[in-house]
Amino acid sequence: MSSSREYAGYLYVHFKRESVDGEQIHFALSDGNDPLHFDDLNGGKPVLYSTLGERGVRDPHIVRSPDGKRFYLVATDLRVFDCDDWERLQRRGSRSIMVWESTDLVTWGEGRLVEIAPPEAGNTWAPESVWDPEQEAYLVHWSSTLYDNAEHEGESYNRIMYATTRDFREFSEPRVWIDRGWSTIDATVIESEGLYYRFIKDERARGGQAPTGKSVFSEIAVYLSAVDWKPLAEGIGLDAINRGEGPLVYKANTEDKWFLWIDEFTPERRYVPFETTSLSGGQWTPSQDFRLPEDPCHGVVLPVTAEEYQRLSRLG
Repeated sequence: MSSSREYAGYLYVHFKRESVDGEQIHFALSDGNDPLHFDDLNGGKPVLYSTLGERGVRDPHIVRSPDGKRFYLVATDLRVFDCDDWERLQRRGSRSIMVWESTDLVTWGEGRLVEIAPPEAGNTWAPESVWDPEQEAYLVHWSSTLYDNAEHEGESYNRIMYATTRDFREFSEPRVWIDRGWSTIDATVIESEGLYYRFIKDERARGGQAPTGKSVFSEIAVYLSAVDWKPLAEGIGLDAINRGEGPLVYKANTEDKWFLWIDEFTPERRYVPFETTSLSGGQWTPSQDFRLPEDPCHGVVLPVTAEEYQRLSRLG
């Protein structure tokens, strides 16, 4: 969604890994309009907590309403701090997402748990929201492993699902958005000059028919809800990182440059930023000068106005 809004900085919304606060929502603010230097807000403590569902929240994402007056924050209802049984979490995990609303990015009120995935889904991971002008609604997408039996037994894999909403309370019936016949997770989308660019993680183990498994690939389409997207790039960043997931993408406020952060998800390193001056070119170069908060995990970077920046900075 293009905008002529004047931006003065960036808000990074994220969670920190399982050993910190049991996965809750953290905020970080950029150093003015510098797109790659961030510091934690609220003294490095979570800004939002979940006491509902699994009692943990991961992979937060914020969307600004078309009129700029409201923000919706969605996040995965998942807590790995107490239980890292990924088999259980993918077969019998939450079918809901956490939702918060705000008019100022500071006051969010009580979050609510909203069931969006179908009964055949074993999990509901990494939800994100994009305003779709074609449908005049938000397209909310996430990853789900789908099963053909009530017990969720047997082999399956993650697809990217979506549903539409106008108020984040009532949602359409969920549909499959991406099904490659193998596991895909962590989709994110950005629009530029009438085109949509989609970044997704190939969840397959690397090797054989998946030479760029466990890395990020990208696609392009004219319509957000299109079924067929044109391949753009595979194995993004693999010359600089060993593996990648949780991509987030945003445009610089002051120039025609875009940034793509990829989570290497190793004990030694998390997000690594890349940049480009051509989204359609599909070539990303590692950023050389950046400062991210400690332990930066899957989230979103949102451009903010001067007024919003000042309000957020008071969180300390």
